[in-house]
Amino acid sequence: MMNYIWAGMMLISVIFAIVNGRGREVTDALFSGSQSAVSLCITLLASMCLWGGLMKIADRAGLTRALAKIFRPLLRLLFPGLNPDGPAARAVCMNVAANMLGLGNAATPLGLEAMREFKKLSPPGDTAANHMITFVVLNTASLQILPTTVAALRQNAGSANPMEIMPAVLLSSLGALTVGMILARTLNKLTVNS
Repeated sequence: MMNYIWAGMMLISVIFAIVNGRGREVTDALFSGSQSAVSLCITLLASMCLWGGLMKIADRAGLTRALAKIFRPLLRLLFPGLNPDGPAARAVCMNVAANMLGLGNAATPLGLEAMREFKKLSPPGDTAANHMITFVVLNTASLQILPTTVAALRQNAGSANPMEIMPAVLLSSLGALTVGMILARTLNKLTVNS
């Protein structure tokens, strides 16, 4: 559905540009935007490779088990009944750690791994289990302490102080996480009671 919406928006934009005699601006924007996108991808690729590799090393070095012990009280609160030493808990901990460092792209494979582990623990079928829903909210809100990806984007755009957004990012991600968790718990209780 989203593909149709984006394609429709682009088509309408091109039609209006041609009707208004601004086809040249659209062409220029198309090529400059493509060049900027490639440049941005290359800039972010280095960061993703570095942090993705460090996360893999941390997992093999046993850091995930240490993080699972640190996050154990939080895991018991958010995921009741989940084995805190199991592979799902370790994947959740690494995902949360990556998100806290602002490494959303490095967190994605860890999030997928956590969802695979949650699927193994869930009853058969296509319905998402409560742990899966809670994890999606936790991953999407992604409480960030160091917004490294956004800071890299800001530095690439010429910001004099790319990390000055830290307080705003922390407050907004904490607010999103709080609201998301409250809604997830409330809706879960409503579906269980109905």
